[in-house]
Amino acid sequence: MKNSQPQTANYFPRDRSWHPKAYDPGYKSSVLRSPQRPLVAFPNSLSETTGPAFGHSIIGKLDNDLTLNFAQPGMSAIGERIVVQGRVLDERGQPVPNVLLEFWQANAGGRYRHKKDGYLAPLDPNFGGCGRTISADDGSYAFRTIRPGPYPWPNGPNEWRPAHIHISVFGQAFAQRLITQMYFEGDPLIPRCPIVRTIKDPAAIESLVARLDMNASAPMDSLTYRFDVILRGSRSTLFENRLEGN
Repeated sequence: MKNSQPQTANYFPRDRSWHPKAYDPGYKSSVLRSPQRPLVAFPNSLSETTGPAFGHSIIGKLDNDLTLNFAQPGMSAIGERIVVQGRVLDERGQPVPNVLLEFWQANAGGRYRHKKDGYLAPLDPNFGGCGRTISADDGSYAFRTIRPGPYPWPNGPNEWRPAHIHISVFGQAFAQRLITQMYFEGDPLIPRCPIVRTIKDPAAIESLVARLDMNASAPMDSLTYRFDVILRGSRSTLFENRLEGN
């Protein structure tokens, strides 16, 4: 698998103490998924770093509204209505425009619309659980959704995932993809989660937590949470596919 260490001195180097180890027995899936041999670095090929470019024409008018993009006419998803907004930035705090962001999540009851999700929570017939948008010239993005519910998982006898939203960021080529998870401020399940506990630096965990922004919230409609995505640098957002060995 590829080593994501930058190949140019123009980038700030990664701080490997900031990112969690790929192997952590407390997170059972990592035992089989993590590399067991020394990393081998090799440069990307031209086909991996160029094209296809993503354009605004691929985005539908409801793609960034998960409350409506799967709903029947006149209906809406069930749950606490929220807006997630922020900016995509580089290591110098400069905006990164025209990147494709995809997001997916469980419904308000903590269940995914996926055939292998066997959790007993009901499916919402008006919620598909996924959407996408493109960052603006100033790096900003926003989408409307419902706050997902927590759910149990078989990592241990009684363990639950905190409420979270998966966010994928595409660059200008398919090989330029980063994936992270966004948590919610004040959730007591965050420090209990075995996946979160693989991250040893409390400041790194805080970078994955969206903050409530009452100034941007819409009265009688929805709360707003802010979540910025930092693509590179020693204090970049933690990405699932950028652990050691990826």
